[in-house]
Amino acid sequence: MIAVITTGPSSAPIDEVRRMTNFATGEIGALLAEALATRGFQPILFRAHGATHTHVPAGAVLHEFTTNQDLAASLQNLAETRAADIRAIFHAAALTDYAVTSVQGPDGSLLDSPKIPGHLPRLHLVLEPSAKILPLLRGWFPQAWIVGWKYELSGSREEAADLARAQLRQSHCDATVLNGAAYGPGFALLEDKQPSCHYPTKRELAQILASRAEAFAKSDK
Repeated sequence: MIAVITTGPSSAPIDEVRRMTNFATGEIGALLAEALATRGFQPILFRAHGATHTHVPAGAVLHEFTTNQDLAASLQNLAETRAADIRAIFHAAALTDYAVTSVQGPDGSLLDSPKIPGHLPRLHLVLEPSAKILPLLRGWFPQAWIVGWKYELSGSREEAADLARAQLRQSHCDATVLNGAAYGPGFALLEDKQPSCHYPTKRELAQILASRAEAFAKSDK
């Protein structure tokens, strides 16, 4: 049984030395890989270069990525070669929602130097939405139990839960993990037509997710 985990913050290049990125430690990925390995899975850990938590649990296979496109290409290649062996996917990576399409100077002129000068008084970044990976996973891995993540900072807990359930439906996942300031301390695990379950720590969340993945894999044999 193979379980795929994505973790850490992707980045979008501004020029050849600067990048735009999210904040994520990558710790949940390591905890998931550890919990899954103890339950008989072969964890494949796709970890972003920007992750600050760099421990790789025993038994896990590490692949590093930088951009959303890097990760998407690696996952698609895995789907083309080993889709039937993938029993669970945990898409916890904090991917950038936007990509930089151009950089403009103070006068609106296009800057395309490998290293944009550092003395300019102002820059304008033109961004466009990045392609989402989560909605593609069901098509790539039709036999897997798929879990997405939803991180919300503003609004009420109920509003955050509504957004998480909307993501669950739109992305055709089996479950979504909700966290962030809008939810409050800890994590919620949401599944379609089921009440949400609360887990106070990353480790407890990782253990329950590994347990659920194991149950799914065994029931599907």
